[in-house]
Amino acid sequence: MQLFAFGINHQTAPLAVREQIAFNVDVMDAALRDIVDNGAAKEATILSTCNRTEVYCNTNEPNQAIDWLAAYHRLPAAEIAPYIYQLPQEQAVKHAFRVASGLDSMVLGEPQILGQMKQAVRYAEQAGTLGFLLHKLFQRTFSVAKDVRTQTEIGANLVSMAAAAVKLSERIFPSISEQRVLFIGAGEMIELNAVHFAARNPKHITVANRTLERAQTLARRINGHAITLTELPDQLAQHDIVISCTASTLPILGKGMVERALKTRKHRPLFIVDLAVPRDVEREVAELDDVFLYTVDDLSELVRDGLDARQGAVKEAEVIIDSGVAEFIHWMESRGVVPTIRTLRDHAERQRRSEMEKALKLLAKGEAPEKVLEHFGNSLTNKFLHAPTQTLNQAQAGEREALLDAVHRIYHLHTPE
Repeated sequence: MQLFAFGINHQTAPLAVREQIAFNVDVMDAALRDIVDNGAAKEATILSTCNRTEVYCNTNEPNQAIDWLAAYHRLPAAEIAPYIYQLPQEQAVKHAFRVASGLDSMVLGEPQILGQMKQAVRYAEQAGTLGFLLHKLFQRTFSVAKDVRTQTEIGANLVSMAAAAVKLSERIFPSISEQRVLFIGAGEMIELNAVHFAARNPKHITVANRTLERAQTLARRINGHAITLTELPDQLAQHDIVISCTASTLPILGKGMVERALKTRKHRPLFIVDLAVPRDVEREVAELDDVFLYTVDDLSELVRDGLDARQGAVKEAEVIIDSGVAEFIHWMESRGVVPTIRTLRDHAERQRRSEMEKALKLLAKGEAPEKVLEHFGNSLTNKFLHAPTQTLNQAQAGEREALLDAVHRIYHLHTPE
């Protein structure tokens, strides 16, 4: 079993690179099947969020798996190579544990990543690419993450992306209660932001989504109004704050649409937070006057506030993680002896059957059962002990001590004084 993880995140690659190798939900199933069908991996799980794209796999060809990522996105391998981290075996296990526990997130201790990782595992299960090794890895990953959450204060006083978005908007507008807020999308990240902004009692809330039904479901929760994405060109100008996070592979808000909205607004400021990867808002929008556009990377400075209070919990979390890593690696190494154990048992079973057949023949001939059993026991014992006894007798001086020690450990022998 060769466990291997690789990818990029907010620490190793800028948004412009991350969005090029992000995986949309719509292509996840096909991508998972592709990496396995191409022989790049025996099993695979892809974790793709606004801050990271990572592949966890069971593979004997790590380089082939990395090349697959570039080829799938039609990118030169050399173009993304400087940003990719590679994590074999133990490093991969520790990384998975740290990610699920929120220690590798832009916001230390944020809980959303655990749900995203669980969803990634569900996608792999549905695609049929979650094998024995990765199933065990993520089963243990979620258990360790739970221990970190319950036994430390890593999530206390969490500064989330949603809270950071609210704080940024309050720098532009004196009071959110006087503003009209537009949410584009209806996924988990938008829901989190909607809850935070709704708590500030904005003048009006609108939820725009590709499917009106999902928009209506969220709008009802936050006392808002639902529209479809096709209505955005007419509705954008009526809003002061825009939070967008969809799974679209193409921008939702183009420069032209925003320019027309600004003209209608008579150049009153428009605050936009784009939390999507790839971006929902064309980057050229940032060049427009009266537009304040922020991406997930722009929020990184804000989310550092309050981290000091949680740093003490990091050491406690790392202890829990290191213990979990040691246990999982021990389990992986123990799996390496399974073929030998199976062969040993098959060998012993063949010897047992051979002696049993002889014993049954003797009984059929009328031999006394006691005598047959005695012969059966002696013959089976001699067969079982013949190989180790012969090996010890023939051992060279340099290997004899190691063999003696191994025999004592295997058979739990205590040499008399």
